[in-house]
Amino acid sequence: MFFLTFFMLLSLAPFNSKAEPTAILKEKTKKVESEEAKVLLARLDAIKALDKSDMTRDQKKELKKEVRTIKSNLADLGSGVYLSAGGIIIILLILILLL
Repeated sequence: MFFLTFFMLLSLAPFNSKAEPTAILKEKTKKVESEEAKVLLARLDAIKALDKSDMTRDQKKELKKEVRTIKSNLADLGSGVYLSAGGIIIILLILILLL
């Protein structure tokens, strides 16, 4: 029983991925297909295209705040149930012990 548990723990060990966080965010935002998400993505693109060199400090703060709210709204639109590797391991161990 010990060896089976040990083997499962080693086989499900998390590995570091070489993907950049920005690439992951772009991939998640592309999956969202609703009209509201398209409007939010268009606004993000418009903010990126703005010339920020002639803006005041307060205007830049407002843009940053708007970008944060848009990103959080996009995250809420694409929300789902995610299980971590530790959660999966615990579930498997409980199943093994019960069966």
